Amino acid sequence: MFYEQRMQAPESPAALRTEYDDDLRAAVDAVGLQAAADATSVDADRLETLLEGESPNLELEEAAEIQALAEGTPDPDTIVEMACEHLLLGMTTAVLDVDSLAGELEIDLDATEVQQKIERRAPMSFDEFVRVQHVIASGSP
Repeated sequence: MFYEQRMQAPESPAALRTEYDDDLRAAVDAVGLQAAADATSVDADRLETLLEGESPNLELEEAAEIQALAEGTPDPDTIVEMACEHLLLGMTTAVLDVDSLAGELEIDLDATEVQQKIERRAPMSFDEFVRVQHVIASGSP
């Protein structure tokens, strides 16, 4: 699950996103499309896209809402908090500062934007989260 501490990452951010999409898909499958749409702020079209094996555009909070549908998972706010806290812990373990992290990302974010997103002072897309987590986990000893 994406909110857990990662010490290793697959070969690419796309492979990591596929892993997480599989987890999210299983959560939606478990409750059904309509129940998932009713229980989250994610529209049925994007949930259906997920069920069809695609990666819909999601915000981190939306991914947390979907993940929270799975039995035994925390509530969405706790999932977001844990996910971001684990990014910070991972940066410490990997000895990465935000400048280094921003330099390794393959997306157009500067160090200030990365820091604001990790600290939840700016919105973060799920794709941005996955990319940040991939860089951090790839640099972990």
